[in-house]
Amino acid sequence: MQTRVFEASAAGNLRWPDGSALCALGRSGVIDAAHKQEGDGATPLGSWDMRQVFFRPDRLAPPETSLPAIPLTPRMGWCDDPASPDYNTLVALPFAARHELLWREDGLYDLVVVLGYNDAPPVAGRGSAIFMHVAQPDLSPTEGCIATGLASLLSLVGAAAPGDRLTISR
Repeated sequence: MQTRVFEASAAGNLRWPDGSALCALGRSGVIDAAHKQEGDGATPLGSWDMRQVFFRPDRLAPPETSLPAIPLTPRMGWCDDPASPDYNTLVALPFAARHELLWREDGLYDLVVVLGYNDAPPVAGRGSAIFMHVAQPDLSPTEGCIATGLASLLSLVGAAAPGDRLTISR
């Protein structure tokens, strides 16, 4: 199967086969991945595998996608603690180290695409939880993720297949 590239530009344009939308990126803009640090609010430049999709089953039907789709539960989190051996991985709650909740009330994680950034293997402090997810209605900046409207994200995951990549460019 041929790898297809999906693209998010620093100007806030997201493109995929047969689709495009505006998107939000990190509050600190984009940064070379070699300089990315945990908590800097920057989106790492580069090309990242689209690993899997998480969705809130109480709010959405399973999305039509060829990517692995996993229903979220209230006990799912993502470790963002550089001191933890579980850094930048899915964790079960309760979890002692610092982590992000994936079951959010604000709807931003109703649909999430996990990107293969800093995960093979994770390097402590180089950034975690770089996802594509649902944007705020005003497309306000993220903490480093790529965000777009729910309808656009559903269309994007519908076009995505294992081996496809998201390229973040200037």
